[in-house]
Amino acid sequence: MSTPSSPLAVARRRRRAALLLLFALMALGVAAGTAVGSRAIAPAETLEALRHALGCAGGPFACPAESTIEEIVRGYRVPRTALALIAGLALGATGALIQGYTRNPLADSGLLGLNAGAAFLGALGVYLFGFTDPRQYIWFAMAGALIAGVVVFSASSVGGGRASPLSLVLAGAAVTAFLQAMTQAVVLFDATVLDTYRFWVVGTVAGRDAAVFWQVLPFITLGALMAVAAAPGLNLLGLGDDVARGLGVNVERSRAFGLTAVVLLCGAATAAVGPIAFLGLVVPHIARRFTGPDHRWLIPAAALMGAVLLLFADTLGRVVTRGGEIQVGVMLAVLGAPYFIALVRRRKVVSL
Repeated sequence: MSTPSSPLAVARRRRRAALLLLFALMALGVAAGTAVGSRAIAPAETLEALRHALGCAGGPFACPAESTIEEIVRGYRVPRTALALIAGLALGATGALIQGYTRNPLADSGLLGLNAGAAFLGALGVYLFGFTDPRQYIWFAMAGALIAGVVVFSASSVGGGRASPLSLVLAGAAVTAFLQAMTQAVVLFDATVLDTYRFWVVGTVAGRDAAVFWQVLPFITLGALMAVAAAPGLNLLGLGDDVARGLGVNVERSRAFGLTAVVLLCGAATAAVGPIAFLGLVVPHIARRFTGPDHRWLIPAAALMGAVLLLFADTLGRVVTRGGEIQVGVMLAVLGAPYFIALVRRRKVVSL
């Protein structure tokens, strides 16, 4: 038992305060994403549009819009804000998981070939079947991420060996290089594929309706539950494979379970909004400064922080250039890269 003034109790209170603050910022980001855009809409009109949708007998998305303001709020802002919320949660948690399983502080969702797999099969779906709507090619992108994850994990265990952090990184680099080359070959064949691919690859939540949100929600929900369940085992794996085995952990099964969560989270989010890899790289480093290396706290904190950053970056990208917008992938790189560089230069990157 820890006393109220013990270091353990102080750390626990600090972690809880950090999670509560992040949750409040996330709620503020959702409100900003719904109320703010390139067209100025009064808060009262935004609330009235939402109230009318919630009071609709057929459901909030089944009721037809009665005005242009309702169409903007319910048809554009609400779906993209909801998608930014779950994508940020997924990519933030993915970054913490990948850095933990690979023991690499520079790991992100592109390290295991998931982004490359989603890009290749998504581009192939556009090329072979003419799918240009995100609701169509998103299934190909998710399947590509899943296949790439399976190939990387299988290749890292080839020859009867075990999928160690080093073998995962090497296999991921090889698969990524191959898939990127194949993707470039596909997009050069057709201008339509190139246009769709370059809009997707920069990372954006624009142009996504409620159907895309509902398509990826089950995968992200399942992945999030698996990520929370994987946290205790990941803490033990951080002590080293031999120590973890001595404590009764089935290392291969635990790593496979956690990487399945990574594939579900990263695959669904990347298929929907594109490869916003920088988010998964920087968010865990910021979260560790408040939670420490304990993944039971780190994964929820990284998920909430990912959602906060993605929501505010998307909202800022809509208003920074009136009459247009800057994609959220670009905004995150512009805002986050200087911070990450400063973090490294000051040597305050928390070790894994």
